[in-house]
Amino acid sequence: MEINRYEISAGLASPLRAAVVADLHSAPFDGLIEKLKELSPDVILCPGDTLHRANPDEKGLDFLAQASKLCPLFCTLGNHEVKHGGDIRSHIKSTGAILLDDEWVGFRGIAVGGLSTGYTEESKQGRLKETPRPRLEKLDRFFGQKCFKLLLSHHPEYYPRYLKDKNVDLIISGHAHGGQWRIFGRGVFAPGQGIFPKYTSGLYDGKLLVSRGLSNHTFIPRIFNRPELIIIDLK
Repeated sequence: MEINRYEISAGLASPLRAAVVADLHSAPFDGLIEKLKELSPDVILCPGDTLHRANPDEKGLDFLAQASKLCPLFCTLGNHEVKHGGDIRSHIKSTGAILLDDEWVGFRGIAVGGLSTGYTEESKQGRLKETPRPRLEKLDRFFGQKCFKLLLSHHPEYYPRYLKDKNVDLIISGHAHGGQWRIFGRGVFAPGQGIFPKYTSGLYDGKLLVSRGLSNHTFIPRIFNRPELIIIDLK
């Protein structure tokens, strides 16, 4: 696991450290919890696919429960959370995590929003399918806030079409898994973006931060593409 750090000016009265845990996909997490304790974030941000199956006994929910005891944890829904149906929203909320399902809250001088995946229980998912449109209208009040606005949005492919021109300061995404294989610093494939996707890792336009994620749930190995934990220091 690689740790990558970003320092972002947010005009805050006191600094705020956030840890980004993206695309855990219910992988074992003991080492991750220990690393989070060491790094002492003020908040943990999970922009989707923390879970891999909508099973209330699975490890993704265990992670949310343990991590929520360290500090406040905000999460939103990725395509895997909704993939298998069931009352997964209630299961997530029961862990102590704060689910932002097309919702937002105020936290230590900033607004934190969550734009859930456009997929639903009934949607047929696939790596080559176009990602369904998100429910942006539910966040109109969030975009109108005057403070620093941080948005969790699982799909980076939403950025150019729906979010680039929105009044938001920082968007945190995952989903692309770094492009799975990285060649000369560029990802090879990402669902919703296709071959040689643009948004797979790092900061774009000073506004979109894409995590490479923390696991691999497919039979295709990650090559030159280490899992990452992101630390953001907002000042």
